[in-house]
Amino acid sequence: MEKIWMKHWPDDMPKEVIYTEGKIPAFEHLRIHARRNPGKPAIIYYGREISYRELDESSDRFANYLLDLGLVKGDRVGLFLGNSPQYAIAHFGVQKMGGIVCPCSPLFKEMELRYEVNDSGMKCLVTLDLYMPIVKNVLPDTPSLLSVVTTSFRDYLPAEPTIPLVDYMNIPKQTVPGTQDFVEIMNNWRSDSPSVEIDLDNDIALFEYTGGTTGLPKGAMLSHYSHIFKPSAVATICGFHENSRVLTTMPYFNIAGMLFLISPILRGATNIIITQFDPLSVLQAIHKYKATFWYSAVPMNLAVMAHPDAAKYDLSSLELNLCTSFVVALNEQISQQWKEFTKGCELLEGAYGLSETHTADTFCPRHRIKYGSMGIPGFEAEFKIVDFDDKTRELPIGEEGEIALRNPGCMKGYWNKPEATANTLIDGFVHTGDVGRFDEDGYLYWLGRRKEMIKVSGFSVFPEEVETFINQHPAVLENAVIPVPDAKKGEVIKTFIVLKPDYAGKVTPEEIIKWARENMSSHKVPVYVEFREDLPKQGVKLLRRILRDEEEAKTK
Repeated sequence: MEKIWMKHWPDDMPKEVIYTEGKIPAFEHLRIHARRNPGKPAIIYYGREISYRELDESSDRFANYLLDLGLVKGDRVGLFLGNSPQYAIAHFGVQKMGGIVCPCSPLFKEMELRYEVNDSGMKCLVTLDLYMPIVKNVLPDTPSLLSVVTTSFRDYLPAEPTIPLVDYMNIPKQTVPGTQDFVEIMNNWRSDSPSVEIDLDNDIALFEYTGGTTGLPKGAMLSHYSHIFKPSAVATICGFHENSRVLTTMPYFNIAGMLFLISPILRGATNIIITQFDPLSVLQAIHKYKATFWYSAVPMNLAVMAHPDAAKYDLSSLELNLCTSFVVALNEQISQQWKEFTKGCELLEGAYGLSETHTADTFCPRHRIKYGSMGIPGFEAEFKIVDFDDKTRELPIGEEGEIALRNPGCMKGYWNKPEATANTLIDGFVHTGDVGRFDEDGYLYWLGRRKEMIKVSGFSVFPEEVETFINQHPAVLENAVIPVPDAKKGEVIKTFIVLKPDYAGKVTPEEIIKWARENMSSHKVPVYVEFREDLPKQGVKLLRRILRDEEEAKTK
């Protein structure tokens, strides 16, 4: 479609992405800033400062450990971690030796972790000591793993944290026999910089796993250029510079959270890391460390404003706060309330995007905000709305259809999934499966999920993935998953289960839910279970729509 949105492009923002250090891999930006400002904090973690020199040298040590382990360019390394300095060190270290980072959700249970390790063929897994009960049960079935590296939240916490810790961060470090200790790598491995040639356009930096209609998650292959294009775009839009202080509370394993791991480093800024959101921690971090930017979800902003001690803290350093709407949608009232609360900080909808595009495909122009929209397309973006049944037919402005987009952040394809790649990536356009429309000003409106994706507390849950896991229960013949509205989480999961004949009448919903809690991330666990003799189908196609209609009829 014609780029009609350019008439609303901000006058004070360039029309091309700014690469302050040139088009070089993200880890080369880190090296430059480590030479330029070696003592400057790259990370502040509950009062512990990690300088640019330390982050650079530590990631070199980790890269050399992987090389000594026998890994080569293109090998995959999993990060099964929460937000922490170790995450940043490992992330840059993997890429410095030419490896591919595979982020794993800290919420994973055994089946999920086992699948991603085996699907990607990970050679090394970096994890927390607290997660080892899960990892140990997976190890016998993950032959590609050569090493498990363990670390503790305590490894990088100061003796006296300056902001509150969540309870599990106070657990003493656990010794894990048979694994390599992260701190030992930092103490014993050499810190000379590995030499690796990176083809920005074709070498892969990330496998970002995403669910979908094929059942189990697929690894979207994102190039090194994608990995500087989108973070640089965000840094340009947000106005990051070397004096910016970026507060990070969203998880790094998610592509949106990862943007704010990388973009501050590209600009030589400081990243203030919080492992898990807590309103008091956010208040104290902004107040103490003079954060200039925060990426949040709307309920986080509301929780911060509602904290009984909120008035004690000065949040006036905040210049911009991008957010994601879930459960509660951002509106003008909330945005104005936040601006008054912080004494001037803009609260704007973050962006439309997905894992396949390294996200941040749109942005909200500050001078012309349209609440309820996703803003306008960003740098070098091509968008179109197409007919779901005829992807060659582009629809006119105002009509609803499938969002398709193309920009330099888009994936190269799905790892080892040529058919899924062909169905999604057509002439360079990612066909998102999302329903949307453009208005006459070029603002994008996201209207729903054709793929039937479910949003539980902001997490994307694909019915096919949950169904695939539940079908592994020994009593389940088949099942179908749908969303059910929930006041706190937005949506929760209900599964309709057909039991195997031998188990009929012998299994309870509570037993299914208990099993799911033991084997699946919490946001994927069904809240409701209903047993049925059969499921609605058309041929072999499962008709979840009929189940949704039946469920909606119960509430009328």
